[in-house]
Amino acid sequence: MTGARASFWILLGAALVLALSLGIRHGFGLFLAPMSQEFGWGREVFALAIALQNLVWGLAQPFTGAIADRFGAARVVLVGGVLYAVGLALMGLADSPGSLSLSAGLLIGIALSGTSFSVLLGVVGRAVAPERRSMAMGIASAAGSFGQFAMLPATLGLIGWLGWSAALLALGLLVALIVPLAGLIRDYPAARQTHEQTLKEALREAAAHSGFWLLALGFFVCGFQVVFIGVHLPAYLVDQHLPAQVGTSVLALVGLFNVFGTYAAGWLGGRMSKPRLLTALYLARAVVIVVFVYSPLTVWSAYAFGIAMGVLWLSTVPLTNGTVATLFGVRNLSMLGGIVFLFHQLGAFLGGWLGGYLYDRTGSYELVWQIAIGLSLLAALLNWPVREQPVARVQAQGGWA
Repeated sequence: MTGARASFWILLGAALVLALSLGIRHGFGLFLAPMSQEFGWGREVFALAIALQNLVWGLAQPFTGAIADRFGAARVVLVGGVLYAVGLALMGLADSPGSLSLSAGLLIGIALSGTSFSVLLGVVGRAVAPERRSMAMGIASAAGSFGQFAMLPATLGLIGWLGWSAALLALGLLVALIVPLAGLIRDYPAARQTHEQTLKEALREAAAHSGFWLLALGFFVCGFQVVFIGVHLPAYLVDQHLPAQVGTSVLALVGLFNVFGTYAAGWLGGRMSKPRLLTALYLARAVVIVVFVYSPLTVWSAYAFGIAMGVLWLSTVPLTNGTVATLFGVRNLSMLGGIVFLFHQLGAFLGGWLGGYLYDRTGSYELVWQIAIGLSLLAALLNWPVREQPVARVQAQGGWA
């Protein structure tokens, strides 16, 4: 199989896995209301389980990334697909906060670490030439966004047709398709040479680079915002007396327009400074949230928010991972990207849990919206000083280290 043909199949496999994995994951917020109502839980119970999912996902990501870098991603994706299907089935049977945290939190959190961006964008980054890397990452990320657009209405339909429990079992069967798709991801990292950087050396090199930590801290903000909005926006809109289906439509619009946003980010990232683009994205998020929260809320303003946030939603992913690849090369990209992603998930944990915690205690999401705005401004400042200058080792090895 030629290099170009192999790259095509790897990109296709990564895109399909991301569409399934992230498409289903972005629909979890639709289960907050029916599960909480059936069992008489406050919103914090469900929010804590999803926050735990994001935390476990982030903590596991550097390890699954390191395994994928050393032994190939196909095995990691396969195991992740199995755990995902089992986690969804058990979530459908959950009847207590503990069983919900075990299924939706622990099992699905581990599963996502093997079937999401860090592992799959690491594969894509190794499969294509450096000049096409940002674009390829944008295409793969856009597929995850399309999965969100397609799966949100489908998930809502399943809940209405089958009820929340059977809907989760059906989603478990669907996500099991990841197992055969893993066969497309024929990622075989080259055998390590005697002069090649060790894992310990890679960690030490990244830890000594200020840009690595600035990217990681900026990505914390992305995680906080997308999980807070993804989990709590449908309930927020219902609280504001909009029909329940509006929240689903808004999240679907986020997914649809993020297809264009991530693709555009990948394209622009190959032509402009990725850290400067990240600064612009976070500033734009702050403006969009301010306008949405402090303007009169209507169905159409909610839809406009979904469109605007969709363009900005996961556009940070190809830019952040692409910058890591530029700085340190692709040999340890899944592992280093996983560490940066851990910070994203720490933010995701806080955004998901804090939304439920503050709502239960104040009866409002206003304070969390204000925190999201302030964090956007902070992330813009953090990304501005990052420079896309490869470390000396990568320059000496032609950018493929």
